[in-house]
Amino acid sequence: MTAIRISCAQVTSINQHGFWLQCSGEELYLPFVEFPWFEHATIAQICRVQCPSASRVYWPDLDVDLTLDAIRFPMAFSHAALNSDC
Repeated sequence: MTAIRISCAQVTSINQHGFWLQCSGEELYLPFVEFPWFEHATIAQICRVQCPSASRVYWPDLDVDLTLDAIRFPMAFSHAALNSDC
């Protein structure tokens, strides 16, 4: 049986420009300009975050699933996210 990790991530701060996410021992900043899925979300929607794996975070209320590398290097992944038909 495979265990599912749910609680490795935590939102530590939110402001008008983005939010800070603590995950796997590092704190990452997600600016709304680079992660527009969160710009009009409620605080509760942003704070409800899960870790389905060691390299991914998921916001179930928003159906947003991101790898940690996509958060660390958003410019490298922005083209793929914008062209997704899913």
